[in-house]
Amino acid sequence: MRQGPLTGLKIIEFAGIGPGPFCGMLLSDLGADVVRIDRKGQGRGSPADVTARGRRSVGLDLKNPQSIETCLKLLESADAVFEGFRPGVMERLGLGPEVVLKRNPKIVYGRMTGWGQTGPYANAAGHDMNYIAITGALHAIGTKDKPIPPLNLVGDFGGGALYLAFGLMAGIISARETGKGQVIDAAMSDGAASLMAMFYGFKASGMWTHDRRANMLDGGAHFYDTYQCSDGKWISIGSIEPQFYALLLEKTGITDPAFAGQMNRGEWDNLRAKLAEVIARKSQDEWTAIMGGTDVCFAPILDLDEAPKHAHNVARQTFVEVAGVTQPAPAPRFSATPGAIQGPPPAIGAHDTEALTDWGFSPAEIDALKAAGALNG
Repeated sequence: MRQGPLTGLKIIEFAGIGPGPFCGMLLSDLGADVVRIDRKGQGRGSPADVTARGRRSVGLDLKNPQSIETCLKLLESADAVFEGFRPGVMERLGLGPEVVLKRNPKIVYGRMTGWGQTGPYANAAGHDMNYIAITGALHAIGTKDKPIPPLNLVGDFGGGALYLAFGLMAGIISARETGKGQVIDAAMSDGAASLMAMFYGFKASGMWTHDRRANMLDGGAHFYDTYQCSDGKWISIGSIEPQFYALLLEKTGITDPAFAGQMNRGEWDNLRAKLAEVIARKSQDEWTAIMGGTDVCFAPILDLDEAPKHAHNVARQTFVEVAGVTQPAPAPRFSATPGAIQGPPPAIGAHDTEALTDWGFSPAEIDALKAAGALNG
């Protein structure tokens, strides 16, 4: 029995990589019945494939006309569908938005790409860092010497999957009000640009420069940076507000009058060096005992093994274990309709019969698909 605020929603996901699976995970975690269309064949569901969790898999041969018709029949009763292919691929398969919306006028059709459906780069290959490179985001992140890719968090997952999920939900609400579905063109480059809204505002107001590590929120300020401790581990300090900055000086025992000029950018490098010297005198655990849980705006910097064991994460059950793999729990949290991980990552085609039956296919229709080679026999 599925649980979560999206229980009752029926969504088709065409299997892909990166932001598509992550979007499917988010929707499934909150209760949506997400059926993933995989390419027919053999494939085990690895417990480590965390973003594939919670869905049912139907393996179809998309070169087989009967498989295409099967997809269209599934889409007739779906609230939404999303895919992550290059522009034109779904149209060539016979599953483009024009065809699908004729079969189901209320469906919301999500298209997840790096560059979007239009524009000079639309048909070019790319990866996360390429998509965020043209938005100003990648230029702003890194050392003074060079930009550094911020994992896949800004493009694939923040600018891509989250905006796709948001778009799908907005589209579904609109469809329920108007009776009309629509196409969601979710480009990672668009989403990453949207995430930069505050920084474009800072730039316009004179609060931000093009130089990396020269601004308040990019590690340029001594009071908003990371510091290495005596044991080689690191801590984060974000004492922006005056009262938090005063507490930082108190907790670190700093009485140097030079620190009174908190917002004097010309002194930031010098003050960072002095603060680094102080922090290096104690271990991460010692600083955590002194500043953890206070208004210094402090936290120890933890690796992927340490993070699930941190007391705050343990108390909130931020991480859970599924099939022996430690992974993040569903987020956000709902007071009345909590989400849940609906199951481990599926093997390809593991739910051919089960999912098709639940979505309205008769045993005879399923047997015919197997006989035609559209499904695994």
